[in-house]
Amino acid sequence: MESSLWYEMLNDTLCYANLWVFACIIAVVFLWQTSFRFAAHLRRLTTFTDKRQYYHRVPNQRLAWVKRHLLYAPLVRNRHNREWQLSRAVNMGTLPSRFHTLLLTTIVVMNIVLCTNTVPYGSKESTVAELIRNRTGYMATVNLFPLFVMSGRNNPLIRLLHVPFDTWNLLHRWLGRIVVLEGLAHIIAWGVPKVQTYGWSTALGTLKKPFMFNGLMCLVAMVIIFLQSPSPIRHAFYETFLHVHIVLACVAVAFLWHHVYRYSCRYYLYAAVGFWALQWLARFLILIYRNYGFGRRTAAYLEALPGDAVRVTLQLARPWTFSPGQYCYLYIPKIGWITSHPFSVAWGETGQTLLGSYDEKMAEVEAGAETSPPGLASAKVTSISLLIRRRTGFTDKLFKEAYAHGRLQLPLDHLGRSSASTLGSSMSEFPSAALKVNALVEGPYGNLHTLDSYGTVLLFAGGVGITHCMPFIRHLVQGHSDGTVAARRVTLVWIIQSPEHLDWIRPWMTTVLSMEGRRDVLRIQLFVTRPRNPREIKSPSATVQMFPGRPDVDTLIKMEVEHQVGAMGVLVCGNGGLSDDVRRACRKRQGGNELDYIEESFTW
Repeated sequence: MESSLWYEMLNDTLCYANLWVFACIIAVVFLWQTSFRFAAHLRRLTTFTDKRQYYHRVPNQRLAWVKRHLLYAPLVRNRHNREWQLSRAVNMGTLPSRFHTLLLTTIVVMNIVLCTNTVPYGSKESTVAELIRNRTGYMATVNLFPLFVMSGRNNPLIRLLHVPFDTWNLLHRWLGRIVVLEGLAHIIAWGVPKVQTYGWSTALGTLKKPFMFNGLMCLVAMVIIFLQSPSPIRHAFYETFLHVHIVLACVAVAFLWHHVYRYSCRYYLYAAVGFWALQWLARFLILIYRNYGFGRRTAAYLEALPGDAVRVTLQLARPWTFSPGQYCYLYIPKIGWITSHPFSVAWGETGQTLLGSYDEKMAEVEAGAETSPPGLASAKVTSISLLIRRRTGFTDKLFKEAYAHGRLQLPLDHLGRSSASTLGSSMSEFPSAALKVNALVEGPYGNLHTLDSYGTVLLFAGGVGITHCMPFIRHLVQGHSDGTVAARRVTLVWIIQSPEHLDWIRPWMTTVLSMEGRRDVLRIQLFVTRPRNPREIKSPSATVQMFPGRPDVDTLIKMEVEHQVGAMGVLVCGNGGLSDDVRRACRKRQGGNELDYIEESFTW
């Protein structure tokens, strides 16, 4: 009896050790990120007097080595964010980086050690099996707390550590697999001695007892979660996977609640469930607060655009503080019921949003209408704009609804002249009438990176990845004019398939190009990969250039490094291949000049 009590106390101690390791990792990352944010703040302040910023071009060689071989390095060779496609229908996901692999290995090894340490393997087999059974059960339960913390959009560690949601999502998936394997080890360590001693019939008969039945049902739910979690299944049926995943998690927790009620590890389960419930309650209350207020509710205006895209302008019920790098989750019950999808916020405006074609907007302004042209008068915005590319599922329905409404609003003679009869076709006169629908917006999230301390900023955008870059461009140009940022060179490289994709951001880009001092700091390079006629690609000016074909990423970064002012920040938002190309070029130049690589992605 005393021996059993001692081992139970030891299990509790090892559970504390497990949580302390997580706490130490969090503390190390917090100190690391805080030191970098503080250094960046000091760098920005010093650039107000040091205009040439020579000092900040010189890198720390040890830190550059860490960036090149650990922080920015893919697991093998150069592939990290480009997905492994076995076929058009089978997606195996992406490879983790070396740093992510090191972190995952640490968590796996820690759990193996804690599950097998201090077990007296020289004792009777039944004693060893009992100790392993209890140990794995305790460890599976205690791991539920960090597992549930990592799963949420409102995870407080995202803001505290400035670690993006997709990294926590990666850790959540692997820690979930560890929990399932520990649960399997738990029931195997119970079942093998039972079968050896009493036989199959007696062992199976004990499963009828409520205590044993609850544990078995919990494990069954966990195994189903495990089987549906591989990337091909998750990506092929993501909406179904997500809802089934949540339901099965609730079922597993409910059965586990009744299984561990006699053991001290139940307190870890209570903490996990409490945090999970609080997180969902907070999401619900914030969603209601954001979208209902002052006698108004959030509305969305959908505009179909050439190139299978939709511009969504959200009139917010309550204004929120807008900053570059934000994203939000969009609900449109009419189209997607209760599903929500994350999208980068491309633009924020104050005052009444003007809808319709851009020519009509500017005509109203010039005619003296009581409206204001697009722009950001303050940090509080009353409307935000999203740019959504048509894919499958929700985005496909969204485009069809916006396109169909736009076609219905066109006059008959216009419909007769239309040269397109199918959705998504290239048209000389694309329907621009906006469809108003009720919507809910959850956010803002993100805003984990700042580019204010870099003298040179290079932004790579692929397709709708421009939505993440536009707020940074406007912020840096305005900051350069006001003297509040270090930026002296800002270069945007945007890769698009067709010239008609320029219509996606034409009103916003027109606003940026008309900003004071823009020519002194901003250069734009547009690469059209599928032009109808390469001879039609002409550069409008020396600061806005257009080229046919794909860019040579390595050459572009090399040119920026040669003219670099101060520290250099390279941000990329695009497909996996573009991200990997930019990553490779940035890694190659670590140790020459101060250069930071920032990747915006949302892997799931």
